[in-house]
Amino acid sequence: SRSDCIAAEQLCLSDSACNATYRILENCALAKTRFLPLDHDSRVRCLNAELDLGNSSLLHCKCHRRMKRQEHCLRVFWTVHSSMTDGYFNLETSPYENPANEEHWKTDYNKLAALLSGKDCSQLAGDATNPCLKATHVCNLSKKCVRLRTDYASICTKGAGSEDTCDRRKCHRGLRNFFEKVPEDFTKRILFCPCQDELCGERRRKTIVPDCSFQYNTKPNCLRLLDSCLEDHICKSRLADFQQNCQPADMSPGGCSQHNHAACLQAYMGMIGTPMTPNYVSNSSVEVSLWCTCESSGNQKEKCDQILGMFESNKCL
Repeated sequence: SRSDCIAAEQLCLSDSACNATYRILENCALAKTRFLPLDHDSRVRCLNAELDLGNSSLLHCKCHRRMKRQEHCLRVFWTVHSSMTDGYFNLETSPYENPANEEHWKTDYNKLAALLSGKDCSQLAGDATNPCLKATHVCNLSKKCVRLRTDYASICTKGAGSEDTCDRRKCHRGLRNFFEKVPEDFTKRILFCPCQDELCGERRRKTIVPDCSFQYNTKPNCLRLLDSCLEDHICKSRLADFQQNCQPADMSPGGCSQHNHAACLQAYMGMIGTPMTPNYVSNSSVEVSLWCTCESSGNQKEKCDQILGMFESNKCL
């Protein structure tokens, strides 16, 4: 079985030959992070170092979405796989273990139904026409869910209504905390609640506090958004996971090359709280998008449209 990358790193550092190879890869990854051009010899040295790892546990290690020291684990993964991101938009290798299958998602909902049936549901009366309001009340039944939801809401609304700007970085961290630490039984219901009217849709759209986490005063270019994502180990990893699990395929009945819609939705949730946070674009539809534009992209317009299209017109998602 695959080891996690932190354990694999410790094993490698205890071996002198592996240690020396790993140090070369660290320098290669550092140069890439800082966008320093590598000469031909350096590039060959980096590729050879990756090949030298052979079948070591370091080359095949993965990370878990909810693990402690996740950022450390992801840094190790991208150190070893830095040459795999030579393409500007080519991150098909996800650093994360395979997500739960579709059946797991269904049993989560069954557990939730059982939880509700044993509770006093008088507080849910009148929510029949607003599933998103009902999902919020369900969250309130869990101390962890209501605490972490309150945490990110308070961080993300600071400065609202005044000239102060919110702390987007802290807001994103609060959102990631919520979606990583609260059981998916609750988070999925809040994010994907089905709406029939605009009041419900508005509540769903505001789940991730768009004024702080999603919208800027002016829409940045999508290529700039991608650059800021690739500089961040968590965002880069979530994007790789999203690309892998939400890869559209016209020939597939569900529109997904991986044939796993649940894995795609889980990967989509992983993007929330990163520089490339997506959201519903209006309160009257289920269309989602990034807050960016492809205007003024010059000769990179096609790449830019590809990034935006992964969210706006992705059949799999």
